Amino acid sequence: MTSLPAGFTARTANFGIKDDSLDFVVILGRPETVGASLFTQSRFAGASVVLSRELIAGGRTRGVIVLSKNSNVATGVEGMRNAREIVSSVAERLGCRNDAFVIASTGVIGRQYPMDKIRAGVARVADLTESVDAGLVARAIMTTDTVPKLAEATIAGSSARIVGVAKGVGMIEPNMATHISLVFTDAALSRAELEVAYRRCVERTFNRVSIDTDTSTSDTTVCLASGAAGAVNDSAFEDALYDVLLSLTKQIARDGEGAEKLIEVRVDGARNVEQAVTVARAIVNSPLVKTAVHGADPNWGRVAMAVGKCSQYSDIDQERVVIRFGAQEVYPQQVDAAGLAQLSSYMKGADVLIHVSLGTGTSDATVWGCDLTDGYIRINADYTT
Repeated sequence: MTSLPAGFTARTANFGIKDDSLDFVVILGRPETVGASLFTQSRFAGASVVLSRELIAGGRTRGVIVLSKNSNVATGVEGMRNAREIVSSVAERLGCRNDAFVIASTGVIGRQYPMDKIRAGVARVADLTESVDAGLVARAIMTTDTVPKLAEATIAGSSARIVGVAKGVGMIEPNMATHISLVFTDAALSRAELEVAYRRCVERTFNRVSIDTDTSTSDTTVCLASGAAGAVNDSAFEDALYDVLLSLTKQIARDGEGAEKLIEVRVDGARNVEQAVTVARAIVNSPLVKTAVHGADPNWGRVAMAVGKCSQYSDIDQERVVIRFGAQEVYPQQVDAAGLAQLSSYMKGADVLIHVSLGTGTSDATVWGCDLTDGYIRINADYTT
């Protein structure tokens, strides 16, 4: 069992929102806990996102509530009223201020919460068994995920730990941090220190994963620090935080709806990080690249196409670009039929690296995604029916 860091406890339950699986979790840190959050930039942001932005502004966040199987998005005034009721009711029963919590929801868009079921569940929240099992938290936030997503690290030079859980397999394209993720640490940091480190790590991990180019209306990532293990080195904390978020990022990509392969796209020799990220996303988001990877077809022309359509960058010159699958260069130095057969064998593996050097500068970036399979179509064609 992976336990939550010191200073945190969780309560999980099934409220019957959709089926008989876990669909509710509340995690609470000790009173000294500080929190940082990032949310979707979608113009159709759900009530939970709108309310949480308001709640976290007060700087008193020490816990998070998550309801899965219903996103509470596009539900109007009633949806916002219901979100407020859930937060205030949970806070009252656990003896906390309303603004001690943020709330996240995930599931089908456009349906009101089944409030009769949720009210009955919340009424017994104080009687739910407290647990430090992070695996239960990971399972409680799942929707179409096939496996729970969990990562942990110990901060160098201390006994402090970081534990993260995440959900997300579809409607994934970074525009903050596309999914729901909860990260906990017992390191002692100020809110300002936590916010700065978290934003930097999110930008290099969660903001660089893409399954299908679609930004969710419910994206929420929360990081809570209880301080129970005392002060840590700032750099060591950020290194461990990055490791946890990177692991969760890869787990999300690997579990993309219908996915069979993890795609890593590395772009270097770029003018700046923005250019590197833009080109890498163009590659990982290309349906033609995704299907080539799925079919183990080393069709490097599709990668060249994806680079070329970044036409806003006049300094990208095809004469300077180098394309590789794994460690094997395929452009401009092309491989023969035997080399292509070897590449096809490589691409049949679970992890495929596409490495592009632009020749426009010295910056680099990496993004992660997955192949496109008929499984993705079936899952999403039948999602609400």
